[in-house]
Amino acid sequence: MNRTAKTLLVLALVGVVGMAFRVSWNALRDVARAIGADATGATLYPFVVDGLMALALVAALVLVGDDRRFALRVLAAYTIASLVLNYVHGLVPALHGQSVDWGQLADWDPANWALVLLATSLPVGSIYFGSDLVAKVLHYRPDITIDAQKTTEIVINRSTSDLEESANTSLPPVEGPPALPAPEPVGVPVAVESAPVDSPALAVAAESVRPRRATGRVPQAARTTRPKRTPDQLLDEARTATADWPDDRLTADGIRKAVSTSAEKARGLRDTLRAERDTDNAVTDSPQDDTALVGA
Repeated sequence: MNRTAKTLLVLALVGVVGMAFRVSWNALRDVARAIGADATGATLYPFVVDGLMALALVAALVLVGDDRRFALRVLAAYTIASLVLNYVHGLVPALHGQSVDWGQLADWDPANWALVLLATSLPVGSIYFGSDLVAKVLHYRPDITIDAQKTTEIVINRSTSDLEESANTSLPPVEGPPALPAPEPVGVPVAVESAPVDSPALAVAAESVRPRRATGRVPQAARTTRPKRTPDQLLDEARTATADWPDDRLTADGIRKAVSTSAEKARGLRDTLRAERDTDNAVTDSPQDDTALVGA
């Protein structure tokens, strides 16, 4: 429903309530005169009864819990009281012409006493119940516990694909200072052994010791549809994606973006690919070294 339709609906409701109040106002005014109210009091009497009904309805829409039930009870009590007085006004035609005796709303004395007590107690009840309802509405504070709980559940159940990647990302390994050579003893020949070129040293990636944050269960709709790849399949994809890359471009971040994997696996792939390239370069350079030795 758009805004215009809602406005028309509210205006129609106000019109209906206004006409109904005018009908009830006539009956309550005559009853007020019958119980001894003057002209001004009789004119204001309908506002005391029907006006509190409107106030209780607004309070019931705002309040919650026990306060809301209290407002609904006040609304029901004053609605029944207004209905009874309007009914009495219809049964006693003398009230219309102001020819009824003062304080006489029924021929049967017990019924008359009950009706007079009801009509005279409504203004006092309006003061008490109206003040209480207004105080409850002014001191009402909406409960934000439900909204906070919903927000927490949304944060816990959201997809953690990006969070997992950032949690596993750690700082690159910091290389320590080069080890100083041991002092050579004077006069003792030292055998120098050349390091084999076929077994390059592999860099060990630093492991993150920071505990991962508990993110709850990932919803089924947020899970990735890509099948889980084995380490060999992941390595083949990395070889294919980085075949034409230069050595300075062969980084963990670049491999991670190229094959869509985690930072930890990307670092392992980077080390393996660098080792393979170093091995290939060493094998390629070995025949040249042997030829140079033969020529010498």
